[in-house]
This record gives sequence, structure tokens and C-alpha cells, in this order.
Amino acid sequence: MKRKFLSLLFAGILFVTALLTGCGGDQKEKTESTPKDDTQSTEQTAETPDSKPKELTTVTLNEVAHSIFYAPMYVAIQAGYFRDAGIQLDLVNGNGADNVMTALISGDADIGFMGSEASIYVYEEGMADYVVNFAQLTQRAGNFLVAREADDDFQWDDIKGKKVLGGRAGGMPQMVFEYILKKNGIDPASDLSIDQSVSFGNTAAAFMGSTEFDYTVEFEPFATSLESQDAGSIVASLGVDSGYVPYTAYSAKKSFIEENPELIQSFTDALQKGMDYVQSHTPEEIAEVIAPQFAETDPEALATIVKRYYEQDTWKENLIFEEDAFLLLEDILKEAGQLEKEVPYDKLVTTTFAEKAAS
Repeated sequence: MKRKFLSLLFAGILFVTALLTGCGGDQKEKTESTPKDDTQSTEQTAETPDSKPKELTTVTLNEVAHSIFYAPMYVAIQAGYFRDAGIQLDLVNGNGADNVMTALISGDADIGFMGSEASIYVYEEGMADYVVNFAQLTQRAGNFLVAREADDDFQWDDIKGKKVLGGRAGGMPQMVFEYILKKNGIDPASDLSIDQSVSFGNTAAAFMGSTEFDYTVEFEPFATSLESQDAGSIVASLGVDSGYVPYTAYSAKKSFIEENPELIQSFTDALQKGMDYVQSHTPEEIAEVIAPQFAETDPEALATIVKRYYEQDTWKENLIFEEDAFLLLEDILKEAGQLEKEVPYDKLVTTTFAEKAAS
């Protein structure tokens, strides 16, 4: 539930604040000539013709998950678009929107990448320095419904009376799943059983390890992995069946955006180049570029996954977070019982940077 999300969020903030205080609370220097940690850095520092390192500004980006679903961002990283924009990107996997938001509000991250519902929850709590979304990456859900056996004639009514491994209450994966069920006249509370006790990233293993569940809702590469091991079969795409949904976006604290407009613009410009690349290249070419980000994934499987996302029109042509998309997000939250009243679009979204990047 939203309250649980906020409780975890603020508990995390208090912990991080105490930890920073105990360590002296020093802010890291944001301008560096070399990566601060080669194991975390995603790009090599650019060099000028006289072999002197070009001074880059370090930006810590905390992502909700490291997923092929976010291919345009990894294209921007691997193609050097952030470096060309003067940014040394420090990419951190937050493993969940609550952790990303905690890092963002505590100052442990400069930019967060997650579902925009998290920014709505924080705004509702009355935080003065709330989080503002400035770029939308994906326009469809990125998860799939996986059944025990292949079913070419799957209909959503088939899920009635079954047990499904779902996602965290109040999170976009679960809310979009429930949104689809309701669109198909299915009551998520009474027409089926949804288990939400398994943490994100562990559902595929739980599905393989038990015959208790009839279906599981999985992101890639877990959905394809289940298929390759004959442990399941993809029967529906939540991205296709939900329609266009503002699934993930980049955000930062209002104060950070106000104090660093040029940096936010440079970051957005680099992302837009990644978006342009995926619009003008084949899935095979995209997979080849992002392969270093997913070294553990078989190249053939990687190409299959990219093609699946590509063909269902997952990525926007630009990064502009339109008002209609935001209102749809609020409708989904209200239907899921996570939002009582609408919050203002013009407070939580700015399109200035995305519009300039797209021009």
C-alpha cells in the first residue's frame, strides 16, 4: 500500500541521514576529471587531443532496476552521449522505487529513474522540496504474463480462479496488472488470488520452485529465461493490453532542478540521442550496442527481448511527459485505491528540458 511505501521511504531517509551525519555528512565533489570508482562508473572519461582528461560533471543516477526495458538509456551510456554532454554518469541500481526515492530525497542521488507514482505519493505528504518529473522514457508496461504451459488462445478470463505471483501494492507493475484485469471485467480481489509476498526479482525463481502458482507477472529477462528453461510460457504482454501508460520517468528534487538547469538539460539531451538511436536502428543493432550492460545475458536472448519491446512500441520518440499521460496515471492510481484526489500536473512535471532536447 501507499502508506507502506512511504513508511519504508522515510525510514530509509532517516537511516541515510544518520549514516551521513556519523561520517561527517560531507557532500561529494560533483566535478571530477576521472571516475570515482571504476566498478560503478559506466563510461570512460573523455580525452582531449593533447591527452589531458576532459573535466566531466559527475551525476549519480539511481535506477529502479537494471533492465533491457530501458534500452534507450543504455544506448546513451554505451554510445558516449552522456560523456559528450560533459557528464560522468554514476549509475546505481536502487532495486525498487522506494529505494530510489529514498536516495533522491536524502541527496544520495542527483536523479532518480522510476515510476512517477512515487513522486505523487511524496507530494501528497506535503514535502516542500518535492520531486519533479522532467523526462518520460517508456510509454508501455514492460512486463509479461507467464503461464505454466503455452497457450496460443489465452484470454484474460482464463485467469479467473487461478493463483498469480504479482507485484508490490502501490507499484506500477501491480497497478497496471489490476488495471488490465478491470478492463476485462475481472475483479482482482475476488476473481483470482494474487500473491504479493515475493520480492521483485525473486518471482521467477519462486514460480520455478513451486507448483503453487498458475501464472507469474515477469519483466525481462526473467520471462524469456522461464521460456528457455521450459518452466513457463509468455501468454500476454501487459504493455500491449494496457495501452499507452507513462510507466517510467526521470525526476529530481525541485531544488536540484532549479539550481542545475544546464546540467538537467545536458542530461536530457543525451537521453534524447539514445531515444533517436532506437527509433532509427534495428533491434539487432540496439542489442549489440547495449550488450556490455547485460554481459550475463545470452546475445540471442538479448536480441529477442529487445525485438519484443521494439515491436510493441515501448519507447517514446521523445521524452516529453504529456498531461494526458499524467492524468491516465492518476486514474490508474485512483482505481488501485492509492490516490484520493488528483495532484497538479504542472507541479510534478516540467516539459521544458524534454521539449528543448526534441527540438
